[in-house]
Amino acid sequence: MRYRCAVLDDYQGVATTVADWTPLGDRVEVVTFPDHVPTEDQLATALADFDFVVTLRERVPFPASLLDRLPRLKLLVASGMRNSVIDYAAAHANGVTVCGTESSSTPPVELTWALILGLARGVVQENTALRTGGPWQSTVGADLHGRRLGLLGLGKIGSRVARIGLAFGMEVTAWSQNLTEERTHEIGVDRSPTKEDLLATSDFVSVHLALSDRTRALLGPAELALLKPTAHLINTSRAAIVDQEALLAALHEGRIAGAAVDVFDSEPLPDSHPMREAPRLLATPHLGYVSQANYRRYYGQAVEDIEAYLAGTPVRLLG
Repeated sequence: MRYRCAVLDDYQGVATTVADWTPLGDRVEVVTFPDHVPTEDQLATALADFDFVVTLRERVPFPASLLDRLPRLKLLVASGMRNSVIDYAAAHANGVTVCGTESSSTPPVELTWALILGLARGVVQENTALRTGGPWQSTVGADLHGRRLGLLGLGKIGSRVARIGLAFGMEVTAWSQNLTEERTHEIGVDRSPTKEDLLATSDFVSVHLALSDRTRALLGPAELALLKPTAHLINTSRAAIVDQEALLAALHEGRIAGAAVDVFDSEPLPDSHPMREAPRLLATPHLGYVSQANYRRYYGQAVEDIEAYLAGTPVRLLG
């Protein structure tokens, strides 16, 4: 029997070239989808004839209502070892095995600093002006050395962002609901007594929290109002942690110096989305984990997951 495998959201068209799929031989036909399939009805139709599906991060939800419509599906492989948009109970009920892959925290750390530096020094604005005959020097960059970097979250990503901030000579402070003095001492940063204190005193605020009921809309209108007019907000975590309407209002009204975001409430971002035209905003299309090394790991281990499933010994099981 020859199986069929769908690889979703292969935007760059690299899923079958960054990893070696030849171990699957003629047993599996691999079909990539370069464009996002936006609706559940379209997904149910597109995936009806596939036995395996490889999905990237949390781009595509797999609720019970979709899984119930995919009777042929046997294996779902998600990049990363945590996925909040898969209904694991429904997958089990439908006889679908769910596996994951390893994921590195290095790429989102590096992108966070690319955004901080690009935002602080007006890199996009100045590059655009240079290329289009615009003014020679139109911005005055914000300094990092001696300024305060406030981190919401000090986990794997936040702690590495913190160490780079220290290397820049920044004063680094952190806060999260369960953050301890021991953890901040381990990293060499200060623990802010409250979220409000961190927001009110930081020059750069960077979000590095997982999305949960506790963190959804953690930064709403009242919290964003605490930021200094010279402050910058960076979010490479999840869009829903920051109230999007409140952020847009703060940017349009000039109540903060700027923001940099890599995550949105709707992805891919619709052409008419207000984030596309927001002032004082540096935005990237969810590139946090998109790097050569991570893609090699994602797709290489997806092949391993499929091989192991075919051998009857699935690995890296989720849920």
